[in-house]
Amino acid sequence: MIDFYINAFATLFVTIDPVGLAPMFLAITAGMSSADRRRVAVRATITAAGILGLFYFTGQTVLNVLGISVSAFRVAGGILLFLIAIEMIFGKRQERKSETAEKAMESAAAHHATINELAIFPLAIPLISGPAAISAIILLSSQAPDTLTYAGLGGVILIILISCLGAFLLAERIERALGDTAQLVITRLLGVLLAALSVQFVADGILAFLA
Repeated sequence: MIDFYINAFATLFVTIDPVGLAPMFLAITAGMSSADRRRVAVRATITAAGILGLFYFTGQTVLNVLGISVSAFRVAGGILLFLIAIEMIFGKRQERKSETAEKAMESAAAHHATINELAIFPLAIPLISGPAAISAIILLSSQAPDTLTYAGLGGVILIILISCLGAFLLAERIERALGDTAQLVITRLLGVLLAALSVQFVADGILAFLA
């Protein structure tokens, strides 16, 4: 059970990357007061929690309705996470996220976006609860061996979301403390870890098929 929780935490933490979201949060909320930034942070986290919670509770049902086996989803989810890992290792994922944030800021300026709109897009979707995070949650929830472990996975998801909220609220301090070089090193190390985890998911799925 402990191994499952460590694996789940590592997968979700690397996929969502709360620390890496801090600079983007600052860029998106540039010019806002501290109070407005707090409101954006809280609303974005709550919205993401609702989205991820939906797939946490219904992921297995969705697979059953679509006729997708858990083994097939392990292989597909593992491949998706591996592609994310490759982006992280070669520094492409941060660029892609930054582009998403910049487009959202341009759109917000053009349409005078409200706090709610910025909290939902791009913070909640897709920066926190993007396709990779949703796939990881469905994949992990399908691997939980019993109800107790499944419930514990919900706690892991909650911890990750609290980490996101904390990263948003402490974004200025995190950016000053880490600097560009440290962020690049951490992102690449996490990318290697995610690559190894994703290969394990694919291997488990293939072994299940063979069995």
